[in-house]
Amino acid sequence: MRLSKIKLAGFKSFVDPTTIQFPTNLMGIVGPNGCGKSNVIDAVRWVMGESSAKHLRGDSMADVIFNGSSARKPVGTASIELMFDNSDGTVGGQYAGYAEISVKRSVSRDGTSLYFLNNVRCRRKDITSIFLGTGLGPRSYAIIEQGMISRLIEARPEEMRVYLEEAAGISKYKDRRRETETRIRHTKENLDRLNDLREEVEKQIKHLERQARTAERFKKFKEEERLLGAELLALRLAELETREQSQTAAVNERDTELQAAVAKQREVEAAIEKTRQAHVAESDQLNEVQGRFYKVGAEIARLEQAIQHARELKHRQEQDLVQVESGLAELMEHIAKDQAQIRELSASLDELGPGLEAARAAEAASVDALSAAERDMQTWQQRWEQFTAESGEASRGAEVERARIEQLESQGGRLLDRRERCATEIVQVRERLDQSETAALAEEETTLAEAVRGAEQRLESLQREIASLRDQERAESSRLNDLRSETQTARGQMASLEALQEAALGRHDGPVTEWLEGRGLGNSPRLAQRLRVDDGWERAVETVLGHYLEAVCVDGIDDVVQTLDGLTHGAVSLLEADLAVDGAPTSAAAPLSARVNGPAGLTGLLNGVGAVDSLPEALAARGTLGAGESVVTRDGIWLGRGWLRINRAQDEKAGVIAREQEIRRLRDALAALAEQSAELESAHAATGESLKRSEGQRQELQEALKEQHRRHGDLRGRLASARSRMEQAQAQIKKLELETAEIDGQLEEADETVRSSRSRLEDALGQMSVFEAQRTELETQRGTLREALEAARARSLQDQAQARDMAIKVESRRSTRNSANVALERLQAQVAQFSGRRESLSDQLVSGAAPMKDNETRLEEFLDQRIGVESELGAARDKVQTIENQLRDDQEQRQHREREAEQIRTGLDDLRLAAREIAVRRETVAEQFAETGFELAAVREGLAEEAAVDAWAERLERLTARIQRLGAINLASIDELQEQTERKEYLDAQFDDLTEALDTLEAAIRRIDRETRTRFKETYDKVNDGIKRIFPRLFGGGHAYLELADDDLLSAGVNVMARPPGKRNSTIHLLSGGEKALTAVALVFSIFELNPSPFCMLDEVDAPLDDANVGRFCDIVREMSERVQFIVITHNKTTMEMTRQLAGVTMNEPGVSHLVAVDIDEAVEFAAV
Repeated sequence: MRLSKIKLAGFKSFVDPTTIQFPTNLMGIVGPNGCGKSNVIDAVRWVMGESSAKHLRGDSMADVIFNGSSARKPVGTASIELMFDNSDGTVGGQYAGYAEISVKRSVSRDGTSLYFLNNVRCRRKDITSIFLGTGLGPRSYAIIEQGMISRLIEARPEEMRVYLEEAAGISKYKDRRRETETRIRHTKENLDRLNDLREEVEKQIKHLERQARTAERFKKFKEEERLLGAELLALRLAELETREQSQTAAVNERDTELQAAVAKQREVEAAIEKTRQAHVAESDQLNEVQGRFYKVGAEIARLEQAIQHARELKHRQEQDLVQVESGLAELMEHIAKDQAQIRELSASLDELGPGLEAARAAEAASVDALSAAERDMQTWQQRWEQFTAESGEASRGAEVERARIEQLESQGGRLLDRRERCATEIVQVRERLDQSETAALAEEETTLAEAVRGAEQRLESLQREIASLRDQERAESSRLNDLRSETQTARGQMASLEALQEAALGRHDGPVTEWLEGRGLGNSPRLAQRLRVDDGWERAVETVLGHYLEAVCVDGIDDVVQTLDGLTHGAVSLLEADLAVDGAPTSAAAPLSARVNGPAGLTGLLNGVGAVDSLPEALAARGTLGAGESVVTRDGIWLGRGWLRINRAQDEKAGVIAREQEIRRLRDALAALAEQSAELESAHAATGESLKRSEGQRQELQEALKEQHRRHGDLRGRLASARSRMEQAQAQIKKLELETAEIDGQLEEADETVRSSRSRLEDALGQMSVFEAQRTELETQRGTLREALEAARARSLQDQAQARDMAIKVESRRSTRNSANVALERLQAQVAQFSGRRESLSDQLVSGAAPMKDNETRLEEFLDQRIGVESELGAARDKVQTIENQLRDDQEQRQHREREAEQIRTGLDDLRLAAREIAVRRETVAEQFAETGFELAAVREGLAEEAAVDAWAERLERLTARIQRLGAINLASIDELQEQTERKEYLDAQFDDLTEALDTLEAAIRRIDRETRTRFKETYDKVNDGIKRIFPRLFGGGHAYLELADDDLLSAGVNVMARPPGKRNSTIHLLSGGEKALTAVALVFSIFELNPSPFCMLDEVDAPLDDANVGRFCDIVREMSERVQFIVITHNKTTMEMTRQLAGVTMNEPGVSHLVAVDIDEAVEFAAV
């Protein structure tokens, strides 16, 4: 996988959309300082997920967005897109099938940051996860920016380890480990919560167990109560059945008595029925005789009524005839009177006719005269109304003009008052307006503002000084902490070595140590502690001296020999340190003592022992050895003429001399570290004191500046207030002047209006004098016309009254005559009607005499017939009465029988009701028993012989009382107990599952740790070999290696140890800038050889290198470019010559970066042509 292009838009100085192509594996980016070259690296780090604005050389993430220039406005968003060629499938997973992968990030000024993978929205974690293990990341070793060289090479061991972990590809394991630890923490939290739940459920189970036991007792008692209730119901049912049987027998007996009584009642009813039939027959006979009697009586009554009616009719007809004749006579008299009246009225009407015509003619003439007078009066009224309207208009116009003049004069007075007030206010405002105060305040504000700026500059300078001192203090603190850490590490190593050494030198041998302390030799040095052996000869000396390395160095043996008896256990060697033993070597080999510096007594132990470098040399020298002589090789093979000894032991006694030399080295290093720490602490204290003084000065300056700011703010407020008051006064004066001008205009307009109103008022008053003369003339005409109208109206009324009286007389006589004619006609009709009535009545009297005589004859016949029928009717009534008496007696007897039967029936109903009541009670008890669910036969079989209702009821009552004494019962507790028990089992199962999951996660942690150790160790060894190989190439000699800070491969930091040719510096911090740069390059290239990142970006890494080192640097880069894509930002011409393409970043437009690309090979070919 390689980087093919970068698309920038709105990012820092790249405001225009810019695309940087990377066609080859070796490309350079060049340009003057400040043109935006490093922004390319910032863009790559930003899109890879960098979240710290400080690492992007900004204060906030919004600083990556182009913020505008002198010619351009700021933009709202920034976006970067990286295009990767993934044709080799380096990126696995779901993106393995993509030949090209796009990674994009955009940000807006509101802080919203978006990530895209192949133009699909994703998370930052998705971006970082696909590059885990590839060496790519926002802060990986693949991007080396300015200043990173020093940070990389001077990084703490823990920080250096991060680069190796990324190279080893175990960063993903660390992420997995963190996730697993998070899961373990969550699992433990879940276990804690689960334990709490289990404890709570256990408490609930204990509580429910008590409730369940009570509920079980309740259920047991209820079951016993149910059985007792069933037995009691069975006893009651048996008792009711017995009572029902006896009651049924009584009902049957009484029912038999009722049947006998009913039979006697039926006999009486049969006799009554027989008597009733005889009564019916005699009644029919009586009815037949009575019918005939009534028929004869009816005929007699009819005839008598007919005769009576005929007599009454005749009498009425006679009376009517008399009345008709009398009425006819009266009608004839009235007719004569009416005819005479009609003749008189006709004569009177003939006389009144001419007078009525004359009256009507006079009435018409007076009406015409009245109409003419009314028309003249109406004409005058119209002229008067017109006059009134015209004169009223003139009067109203005069009043309007007069009111307008008064209003305008009043308005003019008010306007004059307003103008005077405005003039007064203008004078007052101008008197209050004091510009000198504003000018003085402005001058004072300018002076104070300059003082504030000066104080702010001094404070800013002091802030920079404090920041510098703090940086220095932090650097010194960091260095002091590093020294302390190194001191602690060295002390720990020395303590471990001293413990091993003491054990190896036998200082822990109890009896020997006590014996030596008793002789004052407890603190005497051992031989190994006083030896100085040349490098590489430690094993040889250890082999020859053997246990003598543990020998105690003493001044003399004679003093100690006297006390040897006190040592009963253990072994000890003593050596007179100052005793010199003469002896010269006889063999050809150099003496071993020449390789060793130590006490003089050591010579005796090493006499006769030669030293050679290798085993062949020792074998060659063996033939020249004399008696007691031997030779030993550098690696510890010791041989004499007939013997050989080799020491390869790995116990605690091995390496004593090397260990002692290491202890001495550590002591020297601790002394140096202590001296450095003391110097650094002194410097740190001085820095702290300076920082404290500066901070005190800053505090004082801040207080003073705060006071100046307060005074400045107050002064600015006063100045603003004064300016505001001045502006308000000027605005008020201007407003008053405008108001005065407006008032003047209004006054002129009012004067003009008053003049015109006065002119119109004079015209109206002239018209009113003319109208006054017309009024007098019209009022005179009105008097004349009114008198004429009154006379015409009176004449007309008189004529109308005369005509009306004459007409009334005529009409009255005419109406009377007409009424008399109508009455005459009606009388004549009545005469005709009375004449017909008289003739009819005469005919009826003649025709009604014969029928009345016939009816009288028939009446005599029917009277004789009625006497015979009356005797038959008496005999029939006697028979019927006899039968009715017999029937009455039978009815009384039946009623007696019915009462007897009713008494028996009432008793039977009572018995039946009682029996029914018993049956209902039995059925109720049976239903209650059925509800118990027991079998009746089984319950009865189980009952004791002495069982009684009262005893069982008493037992049931006692049992009910026991149930009530149980109190409130939670019957659901049994089910709840079962539910909580099942829940407890479920929680226990969950607990087991979580415990198992926790074990699995801890096993995963152990597996991850094991894999991490393995990979880190392999990577560490390979990178160590790589830096050992590359460092000499870059430096032309020297050596460098990696060193673990401790033995734990999971957390051990990594130190870089480097020694350029000819130098023996004790720490890498003593290297020069160029040496640090080359060392860092060697480290990075070693990592790249192990785990090549898809690309490597170098930002002016060659800046501190000279030409020779730049050449070696370019050679290695050129060599590694066959496997790794390099993007180099440089100012060095040699480095530019190395690249195949150059991309130039320019800034022709201030603040805006532009790109110019050149293919070196094509340029060379073009130049050659």
